[in-house]
Amino acid sequence: MKTYELIAPCHFGLEAVLKREIIDLGYDILQVEDGRVTFLGDADAICRANIFLRTAERILLKVGSFHAETFEELFQGTKSLPWEEYIPKDGRFWVAKAASVKSKLFSPSDIQSIMKKAMVERMKQKYQLSWFEETGESYPVRVFLKKDDVTVALDTTGESLHKRGYRKFTAKAPIAENLAAALIMLSPWNKERILVDPFCGSGTIPIEAALMAAGVAPGMNRSFLSEEWGHLISRKDWYDTVDEANELVDFSVQVDIQGYDLSEDMVKIARANAKLAGVEHLIHFQRRDVAALSHPKKYGFVITNPPYGERLEEKQALPPLYTTIGERFMSLDSWSMYLITSYEEAEKYIGRKADKNRKIYNGMMKTYLYQFMGPRPPKK
Repeated sequence: MKTYELIAPCHFGLEAVLKREIIDLGYDILQVEDGRVTFLGDADAICRANIFLRTAERILLKVGSFHAETFEELFQGTKSLPWEEYIPKDGRFWVAKAASVKSKLFSPSDIQSIMKKAMVERMKQKYQLSWFEETGESYPVRVFLKKDDVTVALDTTGESLHKRGYRKFTAKAPIAENLAAALIMLSPWNKERILVDPFCGSGTIPIEAALMAAGVAPGMNRSFLSEEWGHLISRKDWYDTVDEANELVDFSVQVDIQGYDLSEDMVKIARANAKLAGVEHLIHFQRRDVAALSHPKKYGFVITNPPYGERLEEKQALPPLYTTIGERFMSLDSWSMYLITSYEEAEKYIGRKADKNRKIYNGMMKTYLYQFMGPRPPKK
């Protein structure tokens, strides 16, 4: 079976987490760069990466790369790529996104337009056609320029992988599902340990934890663009991957996962989302102020995404809020806390310096994952 270079973009700062996931799936890493990991895999790997990876944004199938400092070089480089090996003559194709960093060519619209023309010219020659109806399946192209080196790939995913399909209702500024999963994976939490999110909003962090505990692959209940690319990926590959995912599911797992929110409406939304994800029986949601955060057991985890205070009037409420978070955390015997926020004075008001601090970009927003480590529980 043919081997491809596959590119998995992710949030900046989460490359190591995604790399570990890909290695655990059994694939060889070719390169780790800011915001993306490149690995080797066949058609089966495209299915498995889309269905199993929790922290990736999408899976891109690399078509080729070249150097271009002028639009003529961009045109010729794009035209030289073997598009006919990927896109059938009735395929619908376009350059969906162009990104440029430290390159002489930087206008996304110009890059997209010139590349489309070059693709058409190449396929006119190969298919002996003067016009493309583009009535078939979709083949969106993504291009990335860095220091004048151009990487061109097909998007196998479609709608971003963070959209698992369960979050029909959201809070204001919800955390993305793949970022929530990464926060959990950056901690030593496992299904034997308690997890509490005192700012659960629409329930994303508790739901992602429950999906992990029950062995539910994040892409099990959604579709992907490349499911229709029958000439590249067989239906059997998709069916086999779904069968593999189904065999790993265990909804009878015993866990202690809790989500609190000050808003009764948000608690209802979180429950509804958990039900859509099939894990409502694994999570206890309730209306509760963070000031009432407590738990009788030891060695648990607080993993949370508290308010950042993006507006001026909201910022004024942050010092007392983060002071309360710190006080309640200190009262939890032997617990750990993993807290993501863009609030620069979080540690000051929590009242303790984090044991580790990781910079993560949530979209274009710079945030910090403050990691307050508790002791490890005694071995059973």
